Amino acid sequence: MSVLDWFNKDQTKESENSSQETTPEVANEELEDLVIAALKTVYDPEIPVNIYDLGLIYGLEIDHSTGHVDVAMTLTAPGCPVAQTFPGEVERRIMEVPGVSTAKVELVWEPPWTRERMSESAMLTLGML
Repeated sequence: MSVLDWFNKDQTKESENSSQETTPEVANEELEDLVIAALKTVYDPEIPVNIYDLGLIYGLEIDHSTGHVDVAMTLTAPGCPVAQTFPGEVERRIMEVPGVSTAKVELVWEPPWTRERMSESAMLTLGML
């Protein structure tokens, strides 16, 4: 083996190792759990409850082959002052999850949000139980 072959062999190994570190493998169920955990870190600006437990997430689809996440969500009221900026904030939080390559959040208004969509935890937090 020449010195040049030996040098190239080490560079190839380093390249393979660094590419493995930047794109960690995440199991399908684990990725969904991580995305939900990320959603639970985003709070409604007017109610002290996270958007997942508040029932604002209407749909969550993950393409595990590409790492793309689609979220359909609503707000507590169509006239909510954060309607323009909130989807971007949710997308940024999802993009922080290892294994997610892209994310798209779509605001939907049908069906309208009601208190019945809230989790038991959210109701307890708000003193509704």
